[in-house]
Amino acid sequence: MDFDDFKNARWNWHDTRLISLPGEINKNWVLFPEKIHGKFALLHSFYPNILIDYIDDLSQLGYGNCIKSNNQRPINPQRGWDSWFRGVGPSPIKTEYGWLVIYHAMDHRNPDRYRVGALLLDLNDPTIELCRTQHPILEPEAPYENGGIKWGVVYCCGAVVKDDTLFVYYGGSDTYVCVATAPLAQFLEQLRGGKEIKMYIH
Repeated sequence: MDFDDFKNARWNWHDTRLISLPGEINKNWVLFPEKIHGKFALLHSFYPNILIDYIDDLSQLGYGNCIKSNNQRPINPQRGWDSWFRGVGPSPIKTEYGWLVIYHAMDHRNPDRYRVGALLLDLNDPTIELCRTQHPILEPEAPYENGGIKWGVVYCCGAVVKDDTLFVYYGGSDTYVCVATAPLAQFLEQLRGGKEIKMYIH
């Protein structure tokens, strides 16, 4: 969409198109911001994993043309706080070290609490996971993250880098829109070094 159209609320809506196979529950579809090896790349959650698929032409999707997943799994659950994946929020962010992916997940032993984590995928082959946070970067601790429509839930909705700062926009309790920040260089250093990541809540 052209920025001027967005700014002036000139929407060009199309019919709804189903892009997953009937009977499959795929959620949290996100596009990579650029093609990879000439194809559109998408991440989507299909319990219990997050999958990646490649598409030649997005305009051909729908009206019976569905994504038949090849079940490549760049993100598998691990034993710990993210043993049950829910999905990716924002589109991956390209960095010098790999694709930065922000996702939300939960511990299968404590399924009522969503937490947010981060990982890096290889730039040329995003099915290769390079590193992942061992601890959540965000978790429901504040009253507004525990007292809304769905208490104990934080999930990422968007992320941008501005002036070398990573802004992570997330939902709290299905009620509030929140933002947390971190210097991008520090964030990536902590992520790659396996250290606990410090986010600043605003």
